[in-house]
Amino acid sequence: MGLTKTDHYPAKLLETAAVFKALGHPARLAIVEHLLAQDRCIAGDLVHELPLSQPTVSRHLHELQAAGLIVGDVSGTCICYWVNPDRTAMLSDYLKHLHEVTEACSQRGCA
Repeated sequence: MGLTKTDHYPAKLLETAAVFKALGHPARLAIVEHLLAQDRCIAGDLVHELPLSQPTVSRHLHELQAAGLIVGDVSGTCICYWVNPDRTAMLSDYLKHLHEVTEACSQRGCA
């Protein structure tokens, strides 16, 4: 399989793709849902909420954080996470644009 030539795409598109990729695993979606329900969450709490081992939860948290979807704050020996509203706004804007374009196309009979 060939390498993806990401240098040919605009930075904003790459950033959006990274967030969607991070959300492409059900465990990560479950983590985001849990964080949204709790407002903020200590990382150790997630291990008790999900059917995953601590190292697996940590790996998923790392992926979400690398995509900028969640933010963490260290307090002593604990890390408190929450969903980054800037990233959810970016996703919302992208999906809204996608919907508007496809709706307009559908009205013109493109579908």
